[in-house]
Amino acid sequence: MKWWFKTQLWKRVLGALVLGVIFGAVLAQIMGGEQAAAWLETYVKPVGDLFIRLIRMLIVPLILTTLVSGVVALGDPKKLGSIGLKTIALYFVTTIFANVIGIIYGITFRPGEGVDLGAADAVPVSTEAPTLVERLLTIVPENPVASLADGDVLAIIFFAILLGIGILLAGRDGKLVGDLFSQAADVVLKVTHLVMEVAPFGVFALVAHTVAGQGLEALAAIAILIAAVYLGLLTHAVVVYGGIIRFVLNLPVMNFVRGMLDAIAVAYSTASSSATLPVTIANATENLGVKRSIAGSVLPLGATINMDGTALYLGILALFTAQAFGYDLTFTHYVMIAFTAAIVSIGAAGIPSASIFLLAIVLETFGVTPEQTAIIVGFILPVDRIMDMARTALNVTGDATVATVVAKWEGELDEDLYRHPADVPYEPKSAPPEMADADRD
Repeated sequence: MKWWFKTQLWKRVLGALVLGVIFGAVLAQIMGGEQAAAWLETYVKPVGDLFIRLIRMLIVPLILTTLVSGVVALGDPKKLGSIGLKTIALYFVTTIFANVIGIIYGITFRPGEGVDLGAADAVPVSTEAPTLVERLLTIVPENPVASLADGDVLAIIFFAILLGIGILLAGRDGKLVGDLFSQAADVVLKVTHLVMEVAPFGVFALVAHTVAGQGLEALAAIAILIAAVYLGLLTHAVVVYGGIIRFVLNLPVMNFVRGMLDAIAVAYSTASSSATLPVTIANATENLGVKRSIAGSVLPLGATINMDGTALYLGILALFTAQAFGYDLTFTHYVMIAFTAAIVSIGAAGIPSASIFLLAIVLETFGVTPEQTAIIVGFILPVDRIMDMARTALNVTGDATVATVVAKWEGELDEDLYRHPADVPYEPKSAPPEMADADRD
């Protein structure tokens, strides 16, 4: 088995993903879609479920330890304001680009024309959503321990930042606590490495089950919609994220892609930004050179509020609905669709298919009735997983892009590590003698 462990993890994960697609498609052809999905559900998918549980197990301890240690590593609470403003601004800008690309592809491909919605089972969708004040209040935990137990990411982020600031303000008295969190973060990242050894098997199981369960016939029925979504997501990744890395930061794009392949493959197979977070943090810090002070704060926030894939998808679905039911849209409608999709996508749950249930809010902008929304959701939901996987992969890529940008701007990016060739072991530069002596003191 030496060859297995000598092979880079991203190659193993990518190979497992391809084999999972082939195996699921072939098995569906041999046994039939339903029987193949049932067989995989019993004998193969439990491996994927185990992998998801393992990485979900790490989410809370990783956010808490890396964020607290990251704040302590900054050394100055004032830097948090600069990092926070840059992060939120970047996430908002990329989301606007995603909206525009989604609408353009919806207009260009016209995926809703000629679609037969007669066989779709209506799925009622609530348009009720918490107010802005309610959302902001939920960020502050009444009981931090309960928030940790519930996995409430925004509440954990808020508590971890306050705890980190408290450690800094305590000065020498808080040093022991700060060191404890820093060492705990190192331990959790090591555990993440162990869990990632299961990734190829988990990715294979999840992808094979998804491909077999969707069925080629169901996918063919909305092939144009799927193509529009995938091409839109790819365009956003290449033009927006690739453009930022290459032209704004002047960094090689392929190094970024290579460094994030593990996280992208896990995101694609699990369709969950939150579940992928431990892998995203590990890839960003160890492959891209993003310092923990940035990765520990920007990436958990991105897994919660950065949903570029969702915003792009909602834009295309809005055009799909308008075309399927014959609504004539004006430029004002397009602006409202883009604005609404951007707002509702922020803070969308980082779980599979959460975004499709936000569709009703977007469709209200041009008068779609609740009955028509229910029909659209019922038509899309059976095959949404295939598109959700790609949306999640884009979201995770966007998180890493913003983290890299903020790290570069804040002087917290190890460019030597970022630019280092993949096939050569990286040896960090040793500190100058005077710095080493200061550290010993």
